[in-house]
Amino acid sequence: MSVPALARAPHRDRPALTALGEITLTRARAHEACGPARHMLALVLAGACTGPVLWIAPAWAPARLYPDSLAGRMAPGRLIFVTPKRAEDLLWSMEEALRSGAVPLVVADLPAPPALTPVRRLHLAAEAGAATGAATGRAAPLGLLLTPGPGGAAGVESRWHMAPRHRRDTNEWQLERRRARTAPPRAWRLSERDGRLSLHTATTEPSPAP
Repeated sequence: MSVPALARAPHRDRPALTALGEITLTRARAHEACGPARHMLALVLAGACTGPVLWIAPAWAPARLYPDSLAGRMAPGRLIFVTPKRAEDLLWSMEEALRSGAVPLVVADLPAPPALTPVRRLHLAAEAGAATGAATGRAAPLGLLLTPGPGGAAGVESRWHMAPRHRRDTNEWQLERRRARTAPPRAWRLSERDGRLSLHTATTEPSPAP
């Protein structure tokens, strides 16, 4: 009787953070959010998870989260702010936070997209944090890189772009999944009315990934 050289292992879905039913980001990996409304997307994801959220931003950056908008998305007490004074400490802080597995979401507001090697280090740190957290029942950590313009961080698990498309009576945004390892590009229309967010398939195709 011949013995097969390869055996097909059963497929297991990797744990993911899901917001509004359709926005899905794989945990234990680093993702990128770009575009003028990237901070809004980060708050949507923060509101979809439980536990503390670590938000890393340069000490010299003039912009800060608007408190009223923040309170409408999540409990402000869940946010822990880290403001490094040196550029090299932004990704170092994120890497160490992911490796610890202490928080489910680590956001880093960066002045420019990082190169491939730092992103690979973030993936490895998130995987290590997932292993540490599994022993204590914590959710695997997820890293979210906020980058200006069209983004372009090399090696990220997925890249999302979000921009405002507000109308007179409704707050609206165009959300695009421009790149993902396990899903095709897709676009949505995110709208807010009476403080409630809803997601709809967009009629326009997502822009090509850079």
